[in-house]
Amino acid sequence: MSSPRQTPLHQVHESLGATFTEFAGWRMPLRYSGDTAEHNAVRTAAGLFDLTHMGEIRISGPQAAEALDYALVANASGIGVGRARYTMICNAEGGVLDDLIVYRLGDQEFLIVANAANAAVVSAALAERVGGFDATHEDVSADYALIAVQGPKAVEILAPLTDTDLGAVRYYAGYPSKVAGREVLLARTGYTGEDGFELFTSPADAPAVWQALTDSGAAHGLQPAGLSCRDTLRLEAGMPLYGNELSAELTPFHANLGRVVKLDKTADFVGRAALAAVAAQPTARTLVGLRADGRRAPRHGYQVLDADGAEIGVVTSGAPSPTLGHPIAMAYVDREHAEPGTGLQVDIRGTKVPAEVVELPFYRRNA
Repeated sequence: MSSPRQTPLHQVHESLGATFTEFAGWRMPLRYSGDTAEHNAVRTAAGLFDLTHMGEIRISGPQAAEALDYALVANASGIGVGRARYTMICNAEGGVLDDLIVYRLGDQEFLIVANAANAAVVSAALAERVGGFDATHEDVSADYALIAVQGPKAVEILAPLTDTDLGAVRYYAGYPSKVAGREVLLARTGYTGEDGFELFTSPADAPAVWQALTDSGAAHGLQPAGLSCRDTLRLEAGMPLYGNELSAELTPFHANLGRVVKLDKTADFVGRAALAAVAAQPTARTLVGLRADGRRAPRHGYQVLDADGAEIGVVTSGAPSPTLGHPIAMAYVDREHAEPGTGLQVDIRGTKVPAEVVELPFYRRNA
């Protein structure tokens, strides 16, 4: 069995006293100072994340846009140069293989960012799907390290390190820039519910960029942040996690993300017929938010019950919310029980804990 891969920032994480975990074949920092402290830093100041485990695939050539129109549920042709789009790649049955961000770097060049656990699957599927077009597929994951700075102080921390006018960088944009004198692809997306930036650097430049951000952020409360708090942050923001809210057995419509499926685009695409059928008939179960009573949090796989104790759903993600001060969860429930305000129960290790359906997201930052 092979050892987990290490990111170019591994020695930095060790020097910071990180606790590590193996994830998707990588040895990644789980936490540094502590989950709650890191979570709160992102909400009130900023957190610094190493996301090098994500996968990157470049699709380029005269028919790159047409190839991605066919391969993805998005209308890739409609993405402007320098802009990005959240989308999904589905199988022929409409099930989600992964959720992605697509950056259009040029008229004939796109960069697709896939989740670490699905990077190989996504790369293989894209290679197959673009094969019939005048386009080139390259898995360029090894060419990049990925650093994210997320939080309300992100602009103040990054601004002294770049000549780019950060105020002009729109949400879901990405284009070449320089940070701390190093060439980067600068993006403004995120997975925390906060404003922030992603810096795609060369692996060799990653330690210097990380250190420059650390130094700039010292006066602003910046903290290194691990995968553990990243999970509670995305949960509060109502963002799906593949393997929990998304899977090959579920379509985007199950997760209330049908808006990403462009059934009206001219080009045919993989899964179109199946997704059109699902769009025409509401799914039996749908994704909802739950606020639980007490201090015990619903967890992935716990049963959701109606007021009479009948099983009507299952929890996909759950945790105590550091920001809100009570347990929260996302769950798939029978559609007749999905209205906000509906009183339900969650079976937490044999105890029926009251829970209420609430609107997602649980947390929304001040603009």
